[in-house]
Amino acid sequence: MINNIPEPMTPNVFRINKKYKETHDTFTIELEPTQGTDEFFFSPGQFNMLYVFGVGEAPISISGDPKNPKTLKHTIRVVGTVTKAMYRLKRGEVLGVRGPFGSHWPSENAVGKDVIIIAGGIGLAPLRPVVYQLISQREKYRKVVLLYGARTPEDILYTYDLEQWQRRFDIEIKITVDAAAENWRGDVGVVTTLIRKISFDPSHMIGMICGPEIMMRFTVAELQNCGVGKENIFLSMERNMRCGIGFCGHCQFGPVFVCKEGPVFNYECIENFFGTREI
Repeated sequence: MINNIPEPMTPNVFRINKKYKETHDTFTIELEPTQGTDEFFFSPGQFNMLYVFGVGEAPISISGDPKNPKTLKHTIRVVGTVTKAMYRLKRGEVLGVRGPFGSHWPSENAVGKDVIIIAGGIGLAPLRPVVYQLISQREKYRKVVLLYGARTPEDILYTYDLEQWQRRFDIEIKITVDAAAENWRGDVGVVTTLIRKISFDPSHMIGMICGPEIMMRFTVAELQNCGVGKENIFLSMERNMRCGIGFCGHCQFGPVFVCKEGPVFNYECIENFFGTREI
């Protein structure tokens, strides 16, 4: 398998098969290997280090379907030198890929429970694989809910997927935006306001959260106000990662290394330093 390489610092070469725009500052690439097997196995929540030759590399969540290992997808927001270089790449050009790295969303812990997925902005990208997984094994879970917040309607990711999921009768989707024009007919407000609009059993649920850190702090607080135990709340903390294996130390988050022990953490394990500015 491609991801079982002997040296984790050595990238495999992948070719861009498709590239398409998601929003004004976000795009998705689909990659295929140039060597070895044509499959790439990963668990929802894991990330890869994507390397632009001659420029540098960046940690990017895997955002595709884990049941489709022939297609490796990454959704990328253009925010720095490396991601700008990725944006300039065209179909047929190559990237280096190291990974997959990191922990994954606890779908196995959620069997027989309600699952509440809460995403803010591009935080939907690391969560999309677990939505795919839950849908493919829908009979294992009770209620499945996705709450998603974006700045504006134009900033909403994966509009096609969201429309397809909203047509299903076995998953509940609620979307809100911070600001919208008069033609927007959905909710307006921060994503935490959606939590009180759904019903779930706080004693038998798993919450999965990804988004800006301030959004995750308020989301955790709101879930706890609803009676959800901290042991049932999980967050993705993709911050300051640089090497992917915890070697360089840039990802140190309190006493843990995000590359090695994350990016998905149980809130109970990080609550003592989560949200602390100095960390």
